[in-house]
Amino acid sequence: MERYREVANGAAAKMQAYREDLSGWRSCKRTNEISVSWKPSTEFHGNIYKAEGILPAKPEAVFKCIKPEAGGLREKWDKNVKELFIIEVIDENICIIRTITPSALMKIISPRDFLDVALTKRDEDGTILSAATNVEHPQCPPQPGYVRGRNYPCGCFCIPVPGDSSKTQLLSFFQSDVCSNLPHSIVDSFFVSSIAEFQSNLTKAVKTLVA
Repeated sequence: MERYREVANGAAAKMQAYREDLSGWRSCKRTNEISVSWKPSTEFHGNIYKAEGILPAKPEAVFKCIKPEAGGLREKWDKNVKELFIIEVIDENICIIRTITPSALMKIISPRDFLDVALTKRDEDGTILSAATNVEHPQCPPQPGYVRGRNYPCGCFCIPVPGDSSKTQLLSFFQSDVCSNLPHSIVDSFFVSSIAEFQSNLTKAVKTLVA
């Protein structure tokens, strides 16, 4: 268990470092809801993506929608999460999760599963961090019918908006290796569109699922 705590805390520390790192980000998509930028990952041969946007709900309400839990709200609104399982609870803030994702790009990308240690951290200023990164677990080896992908340090900061307690600044970092032989340009395009859809669907979810 201690090893999983160390990995989870390491992911949280990297998330904080990403938040503070303002250099080298290149804009790749901007809408009324979200701004997405990227730069090469230092974790694997791919990119890390940063998404920023304002949501019309308090941080706790936003967190309820993104919280990693079996049968939770995430399965209802996130089209990239087909099912989520809790493999082991380490403590009240850390758990091992298995996430199943559906096929994508007209089934060019087959169903994946991801095994991560997930951590929740609350700061004194009201910010809620949900961070995760890949691990291995004896109770959850690779499963037939799924390609095992790998998430590198990733997650979301739910940050109170100063002067407006009814809104949240969502700062998200995505860093996934889907373990595909597809050209990087196709995978990158898929990620950018998926991130924009994530933000759009989350905006709708906080209005309807936790209103």
